[in-house]
Formats: sequence, structure tokens, C-alpha cells
Amino acid sequence: MSPLDKKMVRTLHRYKGQAVAIAIVIALGVMTLVMMTGLASTLSETRSKYYERYRLADVFAPAARAPQTVLQHLASLPGVTAVEGRVTGGALITLEEAGRPVRATALSIPRDAYPLINNYMLTSGRTPRVGRNDEVLLLQSFADAVGLAPGDSLSATMNGARRTFVVVGLAQSPEFIYIAAPGEMVPDDTRFAVLWMLEDAMAAAFDMKGAFNEALLLLSRNANTQEVIAGANRLLDKYGGLGAYGLEDQASNRFVMEEIAGLRATVGVVPPVFLAIAAFLLNIVIARMIQSEREQIGILKAFGYTSLEIGIHYFKLVLVIALCGAVLGGALGVMSGRLLSGVYQTFYKFPFLVFQISASAFVLGVLVSVLAASAGAILVLRSVFSLTPAIAMRPPAPVDYSGTGAFGPRMRGLLDQPTRMVMRRIARQPGRILGAIVGIACGMALSVGMVSILAGFDKTIDMTFSVIDRSDAMVSFTHPLSDTVQYELASLDGVNAVEPFRVVPVEFRHGLRHYRGAVNGLREGARLNRALKSDLEPVELHTNGIVLSTALAKVLDAEIDDTIEIAVLEGRRPNLTVQVTGVAETLLGSPAYMSLEGLNRILKEPGRVSAVYLSADSDRLAALQLYFADMPRVAGISVKRDAEQAMQKIMNEGAGSTRYVMALIAAVITFGIIYNTARISFAESMRDLASLRVIGFTKGEASFVLLGELAVVILVALPLGALMGYFLSFAISAGFSTDIYQVPSVFNPSGYGTAVLVVLGASVVSGWIVKRDVDRVNLVDALKIKE
Repeated sequence: MSPLDKKMVRTLHRYKGQAVAIAIVIALGVMTLVMMTGLASTLSETRSKYYERYRLADVFAPAARAPQTVLQHLASLPGVTAVEGRVTGGALITLEEAGRPVRATALSIPRDAYPLINNYMLTSGRTPRVGRNDEVLLLQSFADAVGLAPGDSLSATMNGARRTFVVVGLAQSPEFIYIAAPGEMVPDDTRFAVLWMLEDAMAAAFDMKGAFNEALLLLSRNANTQEVIAGANRLLDKYGGLGAYGLEDQASNRFVMEEIAGLRATVGVVPPVFLAIAAFLLNIVIARMIQSEREQIGILKAFGYTSLEIGIHYFKLVLVIALCGAVLGGALGVMSGRLLSGVYQTFYKFPFLVFQISASAFVLGVLVSVLAASAGAILVLRSVFSLTPAIAMRPPAPVDYSGTGAFGPRMRGLLDQPTRMVMRRIARQPGRILGAIVGIACGMALSVGMVSILAGFDKTIDMTFSVIDRSDAMVSFTHPLSDTVQYELASLDGVNAVEPFRVVPVEFRHGLRHYRGAVNGLREGARLNRALKSDLEPVELHTNGIVLSTALAKVLDAEIDDTIEIAVLEGRRPNLTVQVTGVAETLLGSPAYMSLEGLNRILKEPGRVSAVYLSADSDRLAALQLYFADMPRVAGISVKRDAEQAMQKIMNEGAGSTRYVMALIAAVITFGIIYNTARISFAESMRDLASLRVIGFTKGEASFVLLGELAVVILVALPLGALMGYFLSFAISAGFSTDIYQVPSVFNPSGYGTAVLVVLGASVVSGWIVKRDVDRVNLVDALKIKE
């Protein structure tokens, strides 16, 4: 080991407090980078392999009823490698244990029980046998949630007829990774099921003998998906085609892809903030180190060491701190990633989800941390090259503080001597004080940003389920019915109010942008489910215009008075051109709204509704659900309370739980910044504090001079940090938001108070540690003059 390397080890030991704190800041930044990158790549890789192994379709082409012969024409489309038709249908399962009907999707499977496309993974039991039309496979997540197993029976209403089935096996499918009932956004294993039945049984149940109502297409690698979709639509148009769509618009896949995109967006926002703070702290520490070792640098140069060698020596010190932080961050990133991958597997039904991180993520983490540390130190190291041996070994000239002003007789009357010393130190070193203020403000900003996101998640739930949706339940129908159905439902015992609406699946187009979604037709003056402005006032619904949600307007890049095209995907499938008349504030989904009358008019289907919102007595709600389950026209019943609880569970235990990890990291970062600031101030003031003790100041008075300065810095940093956090919260909320759910940045006074308490708590702990060191200072050693 060279002499300079031995000196580096001694220096690291002397500055171990600051070195450890900076390494932890770097480690947390790298941990976030590795964790989020690993989770995104794990979800992406697992998704791709799962889809490939079980041959998930590239294009889905639903229709009302098409003959099997059409499949040959679909197979002849350019780029299509395989085609398979199937029968799909809705069902309502009634379970005594659940106490309410459960929505289900029924899918046909070939006689050999294994589809060519959209295959399933049998997890237990066996497949249905030919000729046994009462045997079904059941989605494993639903079976586990309600306690069903192979050999159990269940009752379901299909196409208006009640049937009893025997569960012979359980299965998982890449088509149902994110499990939510059709038309709903919130997953809940207890509220949605999937049944697989032999094609003969499904054809008999839904009158589809010799026909199919959904075609599944696999494409070659170089196929043009949009051309295939257009070709499929042409072939299925006369058979009631409902609009083919690609895998990117498949409901389950869309949720998974949005989660992956959210993770990758977070990687671009949070880790750079952590690493920038680490660079700032390293800049301060290295500057202090070079200033205190000025004479040693002069001696080293006098003995023949070049400026480059000495600069590399200090640079190696920075690299050791950065590399230690990067290695620690990588290890923590793998540990936290594995923990969170288990959480993701709970809500995304992958058969396996093993956290894996590529070497590139570690390399990127190390590279970014080293570059950040280098940026923080390299400007300071320039001063090493400017020092000559003669100048370096000479004590530095006293600093001229004549321009900083003096505290006159009035200040002496208002402030005691220790307080005047605190104010004098601040006035004489404005650059260092400003740096400390900015550093602590950055820590405060991180805490404020994460607290705002916590409040944003809560606002999403409150806005969606308390302000926008004020109903108790929603009843959806198998097909649009006459609006007179509302009077039938309003007459039921326990129903207090009924509000009809209509949901029409469409594809929005604006310029080069498009989005597959739905138009919600609301009754004028709707009260149970409303379209609201940002100020929570109802949006006026025009009979000739459309109101877009904020998320949809952003996706389409559309504003008020713009004209958009709408391709309707049901009925006669007209193509419409409508004007945007308003923007509604929604935080769940990307809906669009029209007046119910206007929507029915342009569709030329007056007096039609596809669902109703209900307000009902809580003690009658369970009985009403069972009553609706026996109605052949009812496709499903959704109770708002169940959806809200499921959403809350996702936010607290599922993918949303990452925000708690980020909030904890922000708190640790804040402590590291404040502790480092206090330690650096102590190192700079140790000789002065010892002098105060010698001339008669008590330990408390000497500590007050140091900690008083820290207190002033923190008090000034708090409002600056709150302001910085306010703007940072917008960037973080944008990273968490998707077109499926939006997380607003919320100004929450209690949340800001929590962030202030975090900073003050870190300040108290850091101050206590530093005061203990002040009390332990050896006065003789501190006052020695090194020749």
C-alpha cells in the first residue's frame, strides 16, 4: 500500500461519520434505481415469457355470431400465423358462502381441452371430459379466494338459464393476469371468476353451434398489426363485428403495461434527486477536507508528489465512498425488489415471479453514483492544482470580514453574547450557510413530495368513491334495454333511487392519436354518478358534444372546442364526429361523457340504457343482489363498497405500497443531509468551540453556538423545502399516474406538517449526536498549533 493510500484510509477513519452518511444517501439512490429497474424488467420479462409459452393472442376479434368458415379467411390475412375461434359469454355465479352473485366470464375450449391460442395452465385437478357438459375449469385465484376446490359444485346463470356445474380443475391464464370484471377498474379475486367449458357445452348455452363470437389471431414477428385488425374488421363486419383490437388494448395486458411504465417513470424521477444530493454533500465534505489538509498538501508537493497524484488521491477517496454506497445500494435493491415482487405476484396473477436484475442495472447504478460523486468533487479538486508548496505550507491569510457588517449596541441589548456569535458566524460565511440551507431544503422537498403522493392516493379513492360515485351499487345488463327498466327496479323494496346510464365501447381518434375506451351516457342532472370539473362543480353535458376526462384529453392531446372522431364498436358501428365541450376531473380510468339522450340520438337507438346506478338501504342490499342474479337480463352487480375496499387494498398492500418505501427512503435521506451538515459545521468550528470553553463558556453555551446556527439554517430551509417539495410532488405524481388511475399532487397542510416533523426529528437526533461530540472535545488537542 502506497503512502497516499495509507493516508486515504486514515482520512476515511477520521471522517467516517460523514463518509457513512454520504454512502447511505448514495446507497438509497442506487437501491431505488436497482429496485424499480429490477421490478420493471421482472414484470416485463415474466410477462413476455408467460405470453409466449401459452400463446396469448396478438389480435382479438369479437363478433356477434360468425360461422366457423370465416376462420379460414382470417387465416389468409397477411401476417397471420394461426387463428382459433371460441365462444365467450357472461355468467353470474351464486355461492352461499359469498352471500351475493359473482360476475364471471365463460370461455370455450376445444374437445382435446387445450386451446391452440390463449392456452391455460392447469394448476390442479383435470380437464373436462368430452360429453360432460356440466364440468368446468375454474380460475384459481377466484377458487382460492372463495374456498372452492376440484370436486365442488357451483351454480351459475348463463344466457338467462340457471345451471349447476362441477369444478374438475383449477387453472391460470396469461389472459387474466390482472383480474377485474368487464367494465371495472378495480381487481378483486372474490368478485370475478373465469370458467372454461368444452365448446359443445358453450355452444349449447349461448346458441353458437357451428359458430364463434371471438376470433384469436397470432401474428408473425414482422406483421403489421393495424393492417391485420383492418382486415379482420372487414371480414367480420357483416357478422356483427365489434371491432378487433391488438394485445396492447387487451384489458389485463394494459394494466400490466401501465404498471411497468409507472415503475420506469419513477426511475427517471427519484434516484437522480438522491444522487444529486449526494454530489452536493461530497462537494462540501471534500472542500472542507482540502481546506483542513492544506499544509499536508504543501508538504506532499514539496516531497515530489505532483498535483495530479494528489488530486487522484482525493478522487480515490470519493470513489471509495461512492462505490461502497453503490454496492450497499445494489444489495438493498435486490432485497427490497424480492420483497416487493411477492407483493406484485399477489395482485398480478403470474404463475411465477422471481425478482431478477440484469448486470446492466448494477453497472448503471455504480456508473451513475460514481458520476454523481465525481461531479460533486471534481470542481473542488481544482484547488489542489493551484496550490504551490510554499503557499500551501503557509497558514492561510485571515479572512476579511469587514464587509459583513457589525452588530452594534442595539443588538447587544437585544441578544446575548452566544446568540450574537451565532448571527456573526452566519453573516461571515453566507456561502456555506446557503449550501447547508439548500441541502436541508432538498431533504425537506423529498419528504414533502412523498407525503403529497400519500395524500394523492387517498384523494383518488375519496374522489372516486365518495364525490363522483355516490351510488350504492351498479347493475349492468347483457344488452341495452328500454329505459322503462328503471321504473321496474325503482319499485323494488329497499331501492331509494335509480339512475340509468349507457356505456358504449368506442375507439377515439384525434389526429394521429387513438384510444380504445367507452362513452358514458349520463342522464341530465345526474346525482348518483356525475361528471365533475376540477372545482367539483358538475360538467354541463350538451346533446351535441362530448366531455373528456383529464386523462383521456391528455392521451388524445385534445382540448375544448377540438373535434374528435369516434368509431362505435357495437350495434351498427357508426363513425361519429363530435366536438369536445368540456373536460371532467376523474382519477380512475379515462372515461368520456355525453348526455344519455344525445348519445342515444346519434346512435339512432332512443330510450336505451345498458346499466343503472342504485341507491339502496344497506340492510336490503344483499337481498337485492340475490334478486338481480335471478334476472336473465342482468350481466352483473357491482357494489361500490366492495370496489372501494378492493382499491384501498391495492393502494395499501399492492403496487401502491411502493409509495411507503419511497416515503421511508425520503426520511432517511433527510436525516443524512442534516447529520452531515451538523458534522461539517462541528469540524469547522471545533477549535473555536474549544477556545470558548477555555475562556469560561459552559458546555451548554459552547454547544448553543454550534446548534443555534443549525437551528437558524433549518428554520430558513423549511419554507424553501416546502416550496421545492410542492413542485417536486408534481413530477413524482406524474411518475405514479397512468391512464388507468391518476395520482394527483395534493396540498395537504397536515402532510406538510408531517414533513416538518420529520425534518425537526432528524435535527434533534443529529443535534444530540453532535452535542455529545462537542462535550467530549479534548481542549488541549483541539487548541494545539501544528508547526
